[in-house]
Amino acid sequence: MTAPLPIKALTFDVFGTVVDWRTSITSALTKAINSKLSSSPSLPPSTIAALKSLSVSSFVREWRTSYGKFTLSFVPGTTPWKDIDTHHHDSLVELLCSHGLSGVFTTSEIEELSKQWHFLQPWDDSAAGIKKLGSQYVTATLSNGNMSLLRDLNETGDLGFKELISAEEFKAYKPNPRVYLGACERLGLRPMEVAMVAAHLGDLEAARRQGMRTVYVERKGEEAWRVEEGRYEEAKGWVDLWVGVEEGGIEEVARRLGC
Repeated sequence: MTAPLPIKALTFDVFGTVVDWRTSITSALTKAINSKLSSSPSLPPSTIAALKSLSVSSFVREWRTSYGKFTLSFVPGTTPWKDIDTHHHDSLVELLCSHGLSGVFTTSEIEELSKQWHFLQPWDDSAAGIKKLGSQYVTATLSNGNMSLLRDLNETGDLGFKELISAEEFKAYKPNPRVYLGACERLGLRPMEVAMVAAHLGDLEAARRQGMRTVYVERKGEEAWRVEEGRYEEAKGWVDLWVGVEEGGIEEVARRLGC
C-alpha cells in the first residue's frame, strides 16, 4: 500500500490504537487505592490487606477483558442497549465485589474512577500523526466508545480528529458490520474509499469484510492474535499497510501515505 492511495478517509480504532488505556487506568486505580489507604485509617484490617495485595495490573486487565466480552456478546435489536460509560461503571462495581472490595469506595469515587476512561493519554505519535494525515484525508474515530467519551479523548488529548464516529450511533458494537458500513455512509464514501486503522487484527478483518482498506499499527500488548497462529501470518498478506511496534506508529502511517 503506497501513496497516493485511492482512499479519501481514515477511520481509527481508539482504545489501544490511539490512546494507551493500560498505563492511564493502572495509574488512576493505583492513585485511588493509595488515597483510600491514606485517608481511611479506620478501614477493617481485612480490607486494608485486600487493597494492599491487589494486583492492579491484573485488575485493570480484567476490567478491559470485561469490555471485550460485553461488546462481542451484544446482539443489536435483542440485547438492551448499554453504552460504554455505563458498562465501565457497572463492570467496575462487579469487579470490586469479586475482589472482596464491595463498599470500600463511595458511589462518587466509583463514578470518578469509571470516568477515567475519558482522559486516557495518547501514544506519543498519535496526535502528530493524525494531524499530518488530516492535511490530506478526512480523519475520524470509529470506536465502540460513546460520543461523550470520544469527545473528551479528542479534546484532552488534542488529537485533532475531523470527525467523531461512535458505534453508539448505530446501536451496535464492532465487529458488527453495521458499524463499519454506517461509518462509511456517514462520511458519504464507499467502503473502498475508507481505510480502517487499528492495533487489532480482528477489527481490521471485520472492516475488510465490508470492503474497507486496512492499516495495522502494532502496539505493545494489544494484539489478541498470537504470532504463532496461522491467521496472524496470513494477515500480513491482506493488511494493506503494516506498521511494526517500533516503527513510529501513526506518524509512520502519515509518512508512508505521503503526508
